[in-house]
Amino acid sequence: MPVKNKVQLITYPDSLGGDLKTLHEVISTHFPDTFQGGIHILPPFPSSGDRGFAPLTYLEIEPSFGGWEDVQKFGEKHDILLDLMVNHISAKSEFFKDFLKHGRKSQYADLFLTVDKIWADGEIPADDFKKIFLRRTEPYSDFSIGISGETERVWTTFGKVTPSEQIDLDVNSPATRQLLTDFFENFAKNGVKIVRLDAVGYITKKPGSSFFFVEPEIYEFLDWVTELAHSLGIELLPEVHAHYSIQNKLAKKGHWIYDFILPYRILETLLYRDSTDLLNYLKERPHKQFTMLDCHDGVPIKPDLDDLYDGARARKLVDTCLERGSNLSLIYAPEYHDPDGFDVHQIRGTYYSMLDKDDDAYIAARAIQFFAPGVPQVYYVGLLAGENDLAILDHGGEGRDINRHNYSLNEIKRDVEREVVQRLLRLIEFRNEYTAFDGEFAVLESDAAAIYLQWKKNEKKCTLKIDLGNYSTIIEYTTPQGDTIQFSV
Repeated sequence: MPVKNKVQLITYPDSLGGDLKTLHEVISTHFPDTFQGGIHILPPFPSSGDRGFAPLTYLEIEPSFGGWEDVQKFGEKHDILLDLMVNHISAKSEFFKDFLKHGRKSQYADLFLTVDKIWADGEIPADDFKKIFLRRTEPYSDFSIGISGETERVWTTFGKVTPSEQIDLDVNSPATRQLLTDFFENFAKNGVKIVRLDAVGYITKKPGSSFFFVEPEIYEFLDWVTELAHSLGIELLPEVHAHYSIQNKLAKKGHWIYDFILPYRILETLLYRDSTDLLNYLKERPHKQFTMLDCHDGVPIKPDLDDLYDGARARKLVDTCLERGSNLSLIYAPEYHDPDGFDVHQIRGTYYSMLDKDDDAYIAARAIQFFAPGVPQVYYVGLLAGENDLAILDHGGEGRDINRHNYSLNEIKRDVEREVVQRLLRLIEFRNEYTAFDGEFAVLESDAAAIYLQWKKNEKKCTLKIDLGNYSTIIEYTTPQGDTIQFSV
C-alpha cells in the first residue's frame, strides 16, 4: 500500500476533546480536508502507564477512548497509523500475569526474555554489562513467581519503577512471532494502513554487544515483520533513535525512516539565522522519510545528531530553549555522553514556545518541513501552535507532559481562529494540493541568511523563499495556465 505524500496528524486518542468519537467530530468540523496523508493515533490500547506506551494488548481499544468501530470510522476517509511497541509489553498484561503465576509452566513463558536465554547462568559478565546501552540502572528486573516462590530475572529495557512495568519480548521466540502475527492481523481487519515499530532498535540482544540495533540480527527480524505487514496491506515505519548512519542503513534497505535530524536543524537555522548546515543536510539526506518538528517526546539531539552538531552552539541553543520554558531528557549511560559532558537526549517543549511564540518564525519552520522531501507529520499541539503547558508540570506531570496538553472543545474552537493557525492551515492545504511535491526536489543557491527550496513536476514548479532576517515566507508557483503566482504564507 503506497503511503500518501500528504500531511498527517499525530494525536493522542483523548487529546482533542477527550475520546475517539469526539476526536472524529473535531476533525470533521475543523479539519475536514486537512490530513489527507492520514492520522497517527498514539496508542489507544489498554495500558498500564507511559500514556499508552505500556500496552496490555493490541487486540482491544481502551474503553474510555471508544472501540475499534471508532478507529474504523476514521479509516473511511483517512489512512490510520498505529504504534506497535515491538520490544515490550506491559507487566499487567494477561500474558505476563500468567507467567508471574505459573513461571516456566505458563503457556506464555516463551514470550519473555529471561536473562538466562542470553547468558546460561542468568548473570551478566562485567565486561558485557559495560557495553550495554542502558535506559535504566539495570536492564532487567527480578520477579517472584507465585507457585514456586522462585525468582525470575527478566529483561526490561525500559521502565520508571523497579521491577519494571514494561517487559521485553523475545522476538526470536515462535510464540512471540505468533502473537505479533495476531496483532498485525487484527490491525488489518480494522483498517490500519501504517504501523510504527516503536523501540524496534532494542529488540536484538546479543552477548558482547550494545543491545541496540545489533547487526545483522535486526535485519532478519525486520525482513520477517516487513513481509508479514506487506502481506496484510500494511506499511511499516521503524522508529529508531540512533546515530544518523543507522537511519541511512535502514533507508538503503528500502525502509521508511523518521527524520529526527530535521527538527534540530530547523530550530538551529531560525535561532542563529544561518541556513548553511540545514541546506547542506537537505542536499544529502534520504528522501523516503517521515518528517516532524514536534511529537509526544521532544526535539532529538543525542544520539541522532552525534557528529552533526557543534557543541558550543548546541549548548547555547539548549539554554535558549530552557529560558523559554523547555526541559530536557538526558542520556542515561555516561559512556555515551560527549567528552565535555554534554548529554542532552531531547529538548522537551512545544516548537512554538522554542521559537519564542514568534508566528513568522513558526510558519517558516513549518514551510521548511513541508518542502523537505518526505511525508510531513504535524503533532496536535503544533497544529494549534500550542505553548508550553507549565501548569501540568506544577501539578505533578513529568517533563514530557509540557507538550501533551489535552484540549477542550472550547480551546480548540478558540485556537483554530488564531491567525498563526489559519496561516498553518493554508500552508497545509498548499502542500496537500500542489502536485509538484511528487516531482523533483532541489536546494537552490542562496546566501546563509536565506533559504530557497524548489519542487518541479512537468509544467508545475513551486519555490519556497525564506528571509531569515525577518522570517518572511514566500511561495512562488506556476498555475496550469503557465502563470506565476506569489503569496506570503
